[in-house]
Amino acid sequence: MAKQDYYQTLGVERGAGLDEIKRAYRKLAMAHHPDRNPGDTESEHKFKEINEAYDVLKDEKKRAQYDRFGHAAFDGMAGGARPGAGGFDFTGFADIFDEMFGEFTGRGGRQAAQHGADLRFNMEIGLDEAYHGKQAQIRVPTSVACETCSGSGAKPGTSPSACSTCGGRGRVRAQQGFFTIERTCPSCHGQGRVIEEPCESCGGAGRVHREKTLQVNIPPGVEDGTRIRLAGEGEAGVRGAPPGDLYIFLSIKPHRFFQRDGANLYCRVPIPMTTAALGGNVEVPTLEGSGAKVTVPAGTQSGTQFRLRGKGMPVLRSTATGDLYIQVSVEVPVNLTKRQRELLEEFAAEFGDGEASHHPESSGFFARVKEFFEDLTD
Repeated sequence: MAKQDYYQTLGVERGAGLDEIKRAYRKLAMAHHPDRNPGDTESEHKFKEINEAYDVLKDEKKRAQYDRFGHAAFDGMAGGARPGAGGFDFTGFADIFDEMFGEFTGRGGRQAAQHGADLRFNMEIGLDEAYHGKQAQIRVPTSVACETCSGSGAKPGTSPSACSTCGGRGRVRAQQGFFTIERTCPSCHGQGRVIEEPCESCGGAGRVHREKTLQVNIPPGVEDGTRIRLAGEGEAGVRGAPPGDLYIFLSIKPHRFFQRDGANLYCRVPIPMTTAALGGNVEVPTLEGSGAKVTVPAGTQSGTQFRLRGKGMPVLRSTATGDLYIQVSVEVPVNLTKRQRELLEEFAAEFGDGEASHHPESSGFFARVKEFFEDLTD
């Protein structure tokens, strides 16, 4: 009886990619596996056919031969050898198994050594430090590679040996009926090596607990919640495995003068009533370390904002800079002397408390209040 086309056996087109072929094979192999269909000779025959087809189509060279010569490529007519001749090809089944279930079984080989854990360090800095940037020194409790055994976990003068159970692969296979199961080696726990004489300093772990001193570069412009990564400064891996990373999370303390919104700064500055009325200059602080002069026009009202361009925070990893906004608050004098009170009374009598030309905002407000009450009485 003529053999079925391998592409038809797997239910894929001739131009199908390797991933599509693998997916089709996995689906069919699961459906027709003898363990799922005990005593079903038809499923067993189908299972052999799909494995034979997959063994050819998964291999680039075999597939090219098959596309050119068909089944004859493996019948000795084109110098090839028929896959699975004389029955199912158990020799290639282990490779097929690894490809099918590699992501669940550590990719069919020895497990990677246990990567060191990542660490977190919380650091609080001032707003002026966030403005200028700084070099900080921190001390971090962590695990470091054992100096005695250089991280191998073995006693000096000795070295780990290949696991006799798995032969150094880190995985063992067991036959369960018709199906081969691969799992982590119970002797070496997937490492592929065993330590017969462990290091006395680390007990065979290859790492010890220490407090490590590190230098941290904090760039200008960092914001609250900024995360800085120090690659390879986390915990050391087990028995020479790569270390994890250290993540530094920054928080910024409140400032006594400034509030921050992104790259902009805000500062509330109280000014005397006379300066607001007559005008003048006030000196305000900046994070540059020097003062800046703000000109207050005559008649400035409380709450007025003045913008100082480029006096805000630097933008992280940029040459841009935010602005500083000064909001003035007009302060009414207290603890007046008798003479000062007399002068203010003369001032009030001269201009009138509610005269619109001198007090436009209050005059307008109380005029609207009057209209409000008149509407209520109508």
